[in-house]
Amino acid sequence: MDIAPSRSSENGRHAIERIALQIASSLDLQQVLTTITQGLVDELDGAFARIWLLGPGDLCADCHKAAACVTRSQCLHLAASAGLYTDLNGEYRRIPLGALKIGKIAQGFGPMQTNDVLGDDRLPNKQWMTDNGLRSFAGYPLKFRWELLGVIAMFGRRPLSEEEFERLAIFANQAAIAIKNAQLFTEVAQLKNRLEAENLYLREEVKSEHNFEEIIGESPSIMAVLRQIEQVAPTDSTVLIQGDTGTGKELMARAIHNLSPRRARSLVKVNCGAIPANLVESELFGHEKGSFTGALQRRIGRFELADGGTIFLDEVGELPLDAQVKLLRVLQEREVERIGSGHSTKVNVRVIAATNRDLHAAVKTGSFRADLLYRLNVFPIEVPPLSSRPSDIPLLVNRFVGKFSSKIGKKIDGVSESTMDRLMKYAWPGNIRELANVIERATILANGPLLQIDDVMLQGNSAPPLPVADSLEEVERTHILRVLQDTNWVIEGKQGAATRLGLHPNTLRSRMQKLGIKKPFRTA
Repeated sequence: MDIAPSRSSENGRHAIERIALQIASSLDLQQVLTTITQGLVDELDGAFARIWLLGPGDLCADCHKAAACVTRSQCLHLAASAGLYTDLNGEYRRIPLGALKIGKIAQGFGPMQTNDVLGDDRLPNKQWMTDNGLRSFAGYPLKFRWELLGVIAMFGRRPLSEEEFERLAIFANQAAIAIKNAQLFTEVAQLKNRLEAENLYLREEVKSEHNFEEIIGESPSIMAVLRQIEQVAPTDSTVLIQGDTGTGKELMARAIHNLSPRRARSLVKVNCGAIPANLVESELFGHEKGSFTGALQRRIGRFELADGGTIFLDEVGELPLDAQVKLLRVLQEREVERIGSGHSTKVNVRVIAATNRDLHAAVKTGSFRADLLYRLNVFPIEVPPLSSRPSDIPLLVNRFVGKFSSKIGKKIDGVSESTMDRLMKYAWPGNIRELANVIERATILANGPLLQIDDVMLQGNSAPPLPVADSLEEVERTHILRVLQDTNWVIEGKQGAATRLGLHPNTLRSRMQKLGIKKPFRTA
C-alpha cells in the first residue's frame, strides 16, 4: 500500500531537483520564471502554477483588486503563469498585499499547503476547483535574505506527500535566489545600456555643440584643424580656408558658423566660381529694378541676406578683378551698394572665404589683388588633403558605406580587407569627394555584404573608368553588359555571368529582358 506514494514522492523529489538545476543555469528573468512555472506543471503534475513579483502600484485606476489595496504603493504583479491559464492580464494580474491567499502569504502569514482544497476554508472558488479536478495547493513566499520578492503558488491534481511539500518549501528558496540573480543581472544590463545611451548622448551633444558631426577623422592633421576652428569660431575675424578640391572646406565653414555667436542667423553660401562674370556684382551686392537690361525687379544681394550672420565665399579665387575691388570695399567699410542704388547700406557680416588656388601665386600673376588677400587672410586654415591623412580613410569609408547602403536600400556590412588596403594606398586626387563617389558607385554595383573595389573604379589608374551613367538603371545595365561580354555571353555555370553577378540564371535573364540587353547577332 505504501509503494505508490513513495514512488510518487521519489519522482517528485527528482522533478524538483531537475527544475532547480534548470533555473540555476539561467540569468534571463523571464526564462527563469517560465522554467519554474512550466516545470511545476510538467514535472510535478501541477494543474496550475503562477509567480507574482512585488512591484509598484501601477494599475490602480483599473485594477480588479483596487478596493482591497490600502496604500496603493506596492502590490504583487503576475509575472508568469502555466497550466490551466497562461494569460497575465486577467483578474489576478495585480494582488494587493494582505488580500486573498496570495497577498496574505506575501504579507507574512507564512506558507500555505493542503491536500484538501475542497475542505480548506482558506481557498474559495470550490466549484472551479471541482470542475478542474484539483486536489492540492502549495503557496510560498519568495524571499532573498530578508527581502520579499514575491509569491509562488501551485494547484495539483493529486495529493502531495509531506516530503514533496518540504522540498517545495526548499525549492521556493532556491527559486528566490535564481530570481534575484536574474533581477540583478537585468539591472546591470539595463544600467550598462543606460550608460551607453548617456555616453552616446554626450557624444552627440559634443558633436552638436562643436558641429563636427560631418567632419570625420582622428588624425593629428585634422584634429589640428578642429582646434583652429574652436579658437577662431567665437570671434568675428575673417577666415580664409585653403585646401584642395573635395577636402571639405564648406564643412569647416559651417562648423565655424555654428560655433559662433552668429549661429542663430543664416550662413549664406556663394559659389564665386559658378556665377557668370557679368552677374557677380548683382549676386553679391544686389541691384535695383531697371538698373540694367533684365533687372525686372529689385534684388537683395547675398551680403544683405547674410546681415547679422555669416557669408561663405567659396572659390573666392575665381572672382573677376572688378568684383574683387567691390568686395574689398565691403570688407573695409562694412557696407554694400546695390547696382543702380546710389547709396550704401550698412551690413554686419562675418566673412569666411575658401579657395583651392594658391592666392599668393595668383597675386604674383596679377589675377588676384594683394590688398584683398591681406583682408581675407586674417586667420588662415589649411585643410589637409586625404592623401596626408590615410589613417582617417577607414572612418570615412565606414561612414559612407552606412550612408549609401541606407540611401540605396542594400545591406552592406563594409569593405573587404583587400579593398580597404587598396583604398589606403590610393592617392585620392579628388580627396573625400572622390572617396564618397567611389563608395556610392561600389554600393550600387554590390552583390554581397562586402564591397569589392578594384583599380577600375579608382581614377588615375591605367584601367579605363566605368562609363558614367545618369541613372541607377543605366549603371545596372552597363555592369551586366560588361560581365556578359567578359563571359562571352555565357549565363549559366561556374564561369557564367549569373554566378559572377550572384544571381539565379532565370533572374539574370529577367533583368536582361527588362533592361533590353540582347546578345548581339553574329554572322559567319
